Amino acid sequence: MKAPLEAPPEAPSAPRRRRWRFLAGLLVVVVLLVVGVRLTWSWLNPFGETTIDRSQPVLLQSIHNLSRFEAATGNFQVVVDLERDAAFLPDAVKGSRTLFVGAGGVDAYVDFGGLAKGALTVSPDRREVTVKLPRAQLEKPNLDNKRSYVYAQQRGLFDRVEDFLSSSPADQQELYVLAEKKIAEAAQASDLRNRADQNTKSMLQGMLTTLGFEKVTVKFADEP
Repeated sequence: MKAPLEAPPEAPSAPRRRRWRFLAGLLVVVVLLVVGVRLTWSWLNPFGETTIDRSQPVLLQSIHNLSRFEAATGNFQVVVDLERDAAFLPDAVKGSRTLFVGAGGVDAYVDFGGLAKGALTVSPDRREVTVKLPRAQLEKPNLDNKRSYVYAQQRGLFDRVEDFLSSSPADQQELYVLAEKKIAEAAQASDLRNRADQNTKSMLQGMLTTLGFEKVTVKFADEP
C-alpha cells in the first residue's frame, strides 16, 4: 500500500516576497548610511588629532670602553606614598596625595679596569694562579617606564585649579627620583653585591681552569 503523498509547501505569496526584499534593501541602506556617517565624521571631525614625529636624528655624543663584568642584577619594586599638606587648610581644599609604583633593576658589576698592579700572580711552573679583585659595585637604579605608574592620586580643589591653569602642570619627575632613591637604598642593604662577588669568582675560576691552571685562587682586595 503506497503512503499518501504530502502536499508541497505553499509558495510564498508575492506581497510577502516583496516585503522581505524591502526589509533587506532597507537594512543595506542603513548599514551604508552608518558607514558613510562614520567616514564623513572621521574626515570632518574638528577635534580629531594626528600625530607627527618631527624628532631630530639621534646624535652620538661619546663612546667609552668598558672593562666591567656585569655579575648580577636585582629587580626591585617600591610603592611611593607622597603626601603634601597645607598648614591651615583641609586636604579637600589644598593638598595632594599620590601613590606611585616604581619598578626597576640594579646591576652589580666588578670593574676589571681598576685592578691594582700585581693583582694577577702566576706560579713559576704555571700551574697555579692567584687573582685579587676589587669588590662589586652597584649601578644607578634603572626604572622601567612600562612598569612604573601612578596607582592613585588625590588632589585638593586649589591643586586641580592650579594644574588646569598652569602651562606646565606638575610632572612625575619627583616621584621617579624618590623611587630611584628608595630602590638604591634597598639594593645597598640587599645581598646583591655579595652575589656579584661570588659569581665573578666562579666565572674566573672556570675560565682560568679551562686555560690549563690546576689551582685557581680568587681573592678580593679587602681579604688578607
